[in-house]
Amino acid sequence: MKCVAVPALFTLSIAATLSAPVSADYQAGDIVVRGGLTSVQPDSDKAGVYVEALGGDTPLSLSVDDNSQLGLNFVYFFNSNLAIELLAATPFSHDVTIHDPQAVSPGVFNTNVDGINLAEVKHLPPTLSALYYFTTQSAFKPYVGAGINYTVFFDEEFTQAPESLGFNNLKLDDSWGYALQVGADFMLGENWLVNASARYIDISTEATFNIGDDITGSSDVDINPMVYSVMLGYEF
Repeated sequence: MKCVAVPALFTLSIAATLSAPVSADYQAGDIVVRGGLTSVQPDSDKAGVYVEALGGDTPLSLSVDDNSQLGLNFVYFFNSNLAIELLAATPFSHDVTIHDPQAVSPGVFNTNVDGINLAEVKHLPPTLSALYYFTTQSAFKPYVGAGINYTVFFDEEFTQAPESLGFNNLKLDDSWGYALQVGADFMLGENWLVNASARYIDISTEATFNIGDDITGSSDVDINPMVYSVMLGYEF
């Protein structure tokens, strides 16, 4: 799991709290709307590929690349400390790369597929979280959160190279999982603010596909990304 940004965010939180000007905390009924850049960075671990006709587990594996899109979230405050947040975004698009450690030999498909862009998939990961804001009475307002994520995959398509080898009918199952986050708002004035957050989302899916008409394959893919956001927000 990529988590380098989390200690840095805590360090920034402490420094900013000590130096931030006095500002009233959020109140019950406040609504914050944010928009900005959200980057989804999947776990770097590779997922093994299972093909029953080839004896089950194969030396092949899959990895998923990073992608950044427009992120949106909406926060409603029950009181100065407790809030609920909905994370939304425009669809994320990821390239799926196939890896073959036997590429120097004939390999599984008697051709070199190592490093080929196998497919492209899109997904939407709406996430609903409960947030706890720390009392600071300053313009810097750090928080922690936990919630639930539902990720829906769509437009799964093999690229031209694997299609020429007979790969077809790619499908990824939708996923339910938990989400954890740390973040902070910094008030720029009475209503405007900037926000930064880092969250871990549990996203696991099974990818299934066909090779030709008769061979089926599958891969259990643990995407489990770190999701980083930098946003501009407005408090109503």
